Amino acid sequence: MLLEMKGIVMEFGPVRAVDNVDFTVHPGEIVGLLGENGAGKSTLMNVLAGTYPPVGGEIFLDGKKVRFNSAKQAMQHGIRFIHQELNLCDDLKVFENLFLAEELRTKFGLLDKKEMIRRSREAFERMKVDIDPEAVVETLQPAEKQLVEIARALLFKCELIIMDEPSTALSTHEIENLFEIMRQLREDGVSFIYISHKMPELFEICDNYSVLRDGRLIASGKFSDTNEHAITELMLGHQLADDSFADKQYRGTEEVVLSVRNLCGANFRNVSFDLHKGEIIAITGLQGSGRDTLADALFGAVTCTSGEVHLNGKHMKNGSPIIRHMKAGIAMVPRARKERGILNTLSIYDNTSMGFLNTKFKGGLINIKEEQKRFERQTKTLKVKTDNPRNPITSLSGGNQQKVILGRWLETEADVLLFDNPTQGIDVGTKYEIYHLILRLAEAGKAIIVFSAEFPEIHKVADSCMVLYKGQVNAVLSREEMSEKLVMYYSTGANLEGEKHA
Repeated sequence: MLLEMKGIVMEFGPVRAVDNVDFTVHPGEIVGLLGENGAGKSTLMNVLAGTYPPVGGEIFLDGKKVRFNSAKQAMQHGIRFIHQELNLCDDLKVFENLFLAEELRTKFGLLDKKEMIRRSREAFERMKVDIDPEAVVETLQPAEKQLVEIARALLFKCELIIMDEPSTALSTHEIENLFEIMRQLREDGVSFIYISHKMPELFEICDNYSVLRDGRLIASGKFSDTNEHAITELMLGHQLADDSFADKQYRGTEEVVLSVRNLCGANFRNVSFDLHKGEIIAITGLQGSGRDTLADALFGAVTCTSGEVHLNGKHMKNGSPIIRHMKAGIAMVPRARKERGILNTLSIYDNTSMGFLNTKFKGGLINIKEEQKRFERQTKTLKVKTDNPRNPITSLSGGNQQKVILGRWLETEADVLLFDNPTQGIDVGTKYEIYHLILRLAEAGKAIIVFSAEFPEIHKVADSCMVLYKGQVNAVLSREEMSEKLVMYYSTGANLEGEKHA
C-alpha cells in the first residue's frame, strides 16, 4: 500500500468539508477521484499535499505514519500536486517557475541556469510540446500554462502525482500525450490520483475510482465493473435525465440581434453570420482554430483588422472599449475562470454586483438593499451554495464560482450572451443546470453564442454549429446535420470530398 488515509476530517469553521474519509492508493495505480463541485475532492487532496492540517484522521505513506505541515514537506516525501487553478508566477520565466524553491546550483553556489533550462527542454520534449523555457509565463496561452504545471510535476522524482482537472485547457492531442506519459510512469511504479469531470477520460486512463458526495466517501471500485450512468448516479445521489435535451425546439425569430460581416482579426478571417433573437449558435474548432480570439473580438476585448459588427442595427465601432460593448448589450461568461472571470480579491457579493455596477449604475451611492436583492435573486435562480456572501469568491467551488459569474451577467439584462467554454472544470450536475439555463434564456428571447470544443455540450443546446479551421468558417451545420463525426471532420480542415484546406 503506497497511501492510506484513515478517517480524515477537515473543517472550515462550522462547515465540515471532509467527513471521516478513508482513501487508499497502491503503487503503480491510477485512481479517479470523483464528485460534484464542493464534494470535498480538492480539500481532501490539499490535506494530503500539506496545504491543510486535518482536524482528524491519519495518513500513512509506505506504511509509515506521516503528517505534513507544508506543501514542501509533502513534496520531500514524493507527493506532487498539479492544481486545477494555475499556480504560476506570471512575471517569471518558464524554467524559473519549474524550479521555483528547488533551484539547481553550481559548485560555487550560483544558480545553474543552463542546467535548469536544459532539463526544462527535456521535460517538454518528453511531453511532445513546444514551449520555450526562457519565455515569460505571462506571454503563454492558458493551455501552455497548464502544460508548464504538468511539467513541473514530472521534472522531479516522485511516488504520487495528484492531478486536479489537468486536461481542462488542453487539446485532444495534448491529452493523448499526457496519458502516454502517465502510462509510462505507471509502469515505473508511480501512482496517480486523477480528478476530472470528463467521464471518457476517467474510463480511459484510470484503474479504480472513489466517489465523494457532501464530504463523505460514497463508493469505491473498478472502472471496468461500472459505467458512466452508474458513476453519475453515485456522484449526484439520483439519476440524471439526459433525454431532456432531445426534443429541443428552435426558438429563434426573424429579428437579427447581432450581425457579423467579413470580420477579420489576428487568428480569424472573413467570419460572417447573423444571430437572431432566441437563437443559440455554437462556434467550435480545435485549438488554434481562432475560436478563442473570435470570442474575445465579439466582446470587444481584442481589436479586429477589418469587417463589421452590428448590434440591434447599430454599428459597433472597431476598437471600441469593452465597456461600450457591455453597455450596448453584450455580455460574456469567459473561459479560464480564475484568470478571466472572477475578481479573486473581492467577495462573492461584490463579484455578483460587478456586471450591474459597470453597465447600469448611474453613479452616486450604492443602494445596499438593492444590491442585496440582486444577490439573493441570482443565488436563488442559479442555486449558488454559499454560507456567507461576504467570504472571498475563492472560498467557493469552481462550479459555484461559475454560477456567480453567470449571475453577474444576468443582472446586466444583455441582449447577446457569449458563453466561452461555460462548463470548464464543472461537475456533471452543474453542467446540466447551466445547459437548462442557456435554453431558458433563449426561450426568454436572448441571443446566445456558445464557444465550445465539446460536442455533447454543443448538441444539447445549439440550434446550429459553426466549425472553424485555421481561422476560417469551414462549415455551418444545422441541428439536424450535427454529429460528432462530422464536426470533427470539418474541425480538421476536411471537406465532403475528403480534401484538406491549404
